[in-house]
Amino acid sequence: MSRPTSSANVIATIGIDIGKNTFHVIGLDDKSAIILRQKLSRGQVYARLANIPACLIGMEACVGAHHLGRHLRALGHATRLMPARYVRCGAGFCWPPPCCFCWLR
Repeated sequence: MSRPTSSANVIATIGIDIGKNTFHVIGLDDKSAIILRQKLSRGQVYARLANIPACLIGMEACVGAHHLGRHLRALGHATRLMPARYVRCGAGFCWPPPCCFCWLR
């Protein structure tokens, strides 16, 4: 029996912080509330995002992001790569979103 899902529980936007060995995945709903926060390895990212309905995914542009973006587009997600200057808000590293990913909307 499936439970009805409210719009607050549906992931609208995902932000991915790409690291050398682990990726941090943050999922936001329509109201920019964090509803998903996970630390995953590279292989787990593909498996986890394959099971999420198509949504907008933003990440910092780098060599690995282009490769990951192509795989995510094949799964039906919309991907956007951002320059590093948009990832850092103000003087310090700003995490968690929404301030770094508000430009995606």
